[in-house]
Amino acid sequence: MRFQVTAVNGRGVVSTLELEASNPAEAITLASGQGWAAVAVKEVGSKLSWSIGNSTRFSLLLFSQELLSLLDSGISMVEALETLAEKESRPETRHLIEQILLKLREGNTLSHALECLPRHFPALYVATVRASERTGDLPEALGRYIAYESQLEGLRKKIVSAAIYPLLLIGVGLLVSLFLIGYVVPRFSQVYADLGDNLPWMSQILLTFGLFIQEHGLMAAGLFAVGGFFALRQMRRAEFRGMVMRQLWKLPAVGDRFRIYQLARCYRTAGMLLRGGMSAVPALNMIGGLLAPSLQVRLASAISQIREGQPLSQAMEDNGLTTPVALRMLRVGERSGRMGEMMERIASFYDEDMTRWAEWFTRMFEPLLMALIGLIIGGIVLLLYLPIFELAGSIQ
Repeated sequence: MRFQVTAVNGRGVVSTLELEASNPAEAITLASGQGWAAVAVKEVGSKLSWSIGNSTRFSLLLFSQELLSLLDSGISMVEALETLAEKESRPETRHLIEQILLKLREGNTLSHALECLPRHFPALYVATVRASERTGDLPEALGRYIAYESQLEGLRKKIVSAAIYPLLLIGVGLLVSLFLIGYVVPRFSQVYADLGDNLPWMSQILLTFGLFIQEHGLMAAGLFAVGGFFALRQMRRAEFRGMVMRQLWKLPAVGDRFRIYQLARCYRTAGMLLRGGMSAVPALNMIGGLLAPSLQVRLASAISQIREGQPLSQAMEDNGLTTPVALRMLRVGERSGRMGEMMERIASFYDEDMTRWAEWFTRMFEPLLMALIGLIIGGIVLLLYLPIFELAGSIQ
């Protein structure tokens, strides 16, 4: 395939190159080899274009799994990274691994090399690797992180799958309602045109609305599209998402479930760090960003109490960061000295509780949602036929 590459050189000169390559990434590499920094790439003769910022996302979980497999086979860290770089077909990921190798050859530790690439390696991952460097058990630390990410992803998938069917029901109900209002209702209005004001007032409102949608369909569609665009744009703003979450937290049952989900992430992450050799206060400091703002304040207060000498279980209980089950398990962990393992068990207990709640909520919510959609559609149909029923009654 032939690609058109818009690029700039070291002197700031912008030019357009045409290169033969199998994919956009290879075209970018060819341009780089000629001393040009690519800005945009598009296939010649195709309307589809690619932006440099939309390259394939680096998979940290896959990288960790492959690195763990190579380290378990007995080869050194540098050889493992060289192997990953050689087999990698994506130039962006290969360049990333080569940057890590360069730092290692300069005498830096792996954690320092990863810390220099914060876009791809979060602070939690770097801390896990740094803790393992003190104990010399990097493969075990990688295994813990892989298990941590897999468990979080598994819980996330269960919650998303539980929400798919209700969303489909809402979508289908909305489409059927729009079809009735935009297509069926205007045709009924023509049938009832001679009845004038003799129609029931609710039927008149429905028919008037249906005629408006038919006559101004493009404007209504445009307003709907603009509204959807601004809604999506608002959802991408952290302030708006935070406001929505604060409102959801106020709901009695839903807010408690959000708290349980947040605490599960908190305990699982802290447990992984503690098992990796990190002490309690730095581990708790690192997980603050995973919590909602209200829980972050409580966690900061708990950390202050731990620094003052209070037991971890007491500090977490005083600040509302436990449940009765979690509190008992934390006390067992303090007595046995296996706090990291106990925190991970608490997280697993919470995960199972969340899964059971999601299944129960779905079983309860789906019939209620179907009944609501049925009432809406049935109400529209009833209002359409209500004049006919009244006319038939008056004839009798």
